[in-house]
Amino acid sequence: MKITKANGKVEYALIEKLKKRSQETDNKTVKRVSTIIKGVKEGGDEAVREYTVRFDGGVPKKTVVEKEELNAYLETVDASFRTALENAKKNIYDFHSRQLQQSWMTTKENGVIMGQRVRGLERVGIYVPGGTAAYPSSVLMNAIPARIAGVKEIIMVTPPGKDGNPNPSIMAAAAIAGVDKVFLVGGAQAIAALAYGTETIPKVDKIVGPGNIFVATAKRLLYGIVDIDMVAGPSEILIVADKTADPAFLAADLMSQAEHDKLASAILLSTSGDLAKSTLHEIEKQIKTLERKDIIKESLDKFGEIIVCEDIQQAIRFANELAPEHLELCISEPLKYIGRIDNAGSVFLGNWSPEPLGDYYAGPNHVLPTSGTARFFSPLSVDSFIKKSSFIYYTCNELRNAKDDIIKLAETEGLTAHANSIKVRFE
Repeated sequence: MKITKANGKVEYALIEKLKKRSQETDNKTVKRVSTIIKGVKEGGDEAVREYTVRFDGGVPKKTVVEKEELNAYLETVDASFRTALENAKKNIYDFHSRQLQQSWMTTKENGVIMGQRVRGLERVGIYVPGGTAAYPSSVLMNAIPARIAGVKEIIMVTPPGKDGNPNPSIMAAAAIAGVDKVFLVGGAQAIAALAYGTETIPKVDKIVGPGNIFVATAKRLLYGIVDIDMVAGPSEILIVADKTADPAFLAADLMSQAEHDKLASAILLSTSGDLAKSTLHEIEKQIKTLERKDIIKESLDKFGEIIVCEDIQQAIRFANELAPEHLELCISEPLKYIGRIDNAGSVFLGNWSPEPLGDYYAGPNHVLPTSGTARFFSPLSVDSFIKKSSFIYYTCNELRNAKDDIIKLAETEGLTAHANSIKVRFE
């Protein structure tokens, strides 16, 4: 990582550099995924089997795990891991239960009734990667808000391991989170199956969960046929730190995101040049003991940077421009600045609120907007799994009172049938 000084140019050049790392999916990938989607739409289960054999080497003997069978996986995992999942579930549930919206209705004195009905989606599909990219925490973060929202059925798809069996940690998390059924299939074919439905895999209303480039491309191409959470880009963290921060903490937090992916970005904005140098020294010291140090090195080399700012205000302005997925405020009075953070997926306040706390345990969702989309997207929430309908009831007298305005608006737009719909009631 290099240390530079903010000058109104270098920091914004960094933003442009980060944008380029999340380039549009190449045409070759789009074409390949489009073929898979078309094949599954037309061929159903048989097409899913063919693609699974082609890409994964074979189809597992058991392809469906019913809800009753999921609980058995709780006995196959370490007891301390199970306890950690249960504790995390409680925190996630407590946080998200506060997001639940209620249906409402209002009646005016003139007899007009209006309102909104809120209910959960019928069926949701959760994609969970397998193998080395298996994240049980993502199962909790996706399934628990859906359950709180009132989703009637939660379907999970996940590719099996080379032995044909699912990852036990993922299955244990599915049991704890309340998943109803699991299908052992992965890749773009799993996304297509959830979107269109097959003879055995039911069609869902929404697909959530992370995946590789083929999974992400399938979700993007199928948006509209089915709803999706978001098309996530590489992970990112931005830390704003003053002289009160601990360089050992900063180094550790930067690397916690850099280990995700060679395209991940880790940026430190510091008001202290000495702190910047100490943090760089700590990175060199700590990285030696980390298992994914090669990935971390490449990530920090290509997309990591330490920028020395004039003051906290300048750092906050840059943070709002970058709109990072994760933002840490490692400063003396972090709560003083929370109202000034307009664009960030999740904000971590103080030296004792590191980003992994949010990834696993605290309660707020870790499915967050990336690549600057925090300017207009929000984290996954209970709202992601509900739908709303409005309703209107007017009396004859109140429609008569409103008819002239409605007719005028309709005729101005040239929609005479709209106007006629009102007129015919009073002729």
